[in-house]
Amino acid sequence: MLMSSTALLAATPKPSEDDVRLALSGNLCRCTGYRKIVEAVMAASGQPLRA
Repeated sequence: MLMSSTALLAATPKPSEDDVRLALSGNLCRCTGYRKIVEAVMAASGQPLRA
């Protein structure tokens, strides 16, 4: 997750939520449904998560 998120933010400093989900799609996580992870990546990019 961290490597994929870092690569995404390096290539696209202001990604959309869809961009984040696409970048993380190759990673498996059974703990959260990805919501908190997407929120964290959006926060790291300095953007709010859309409602």
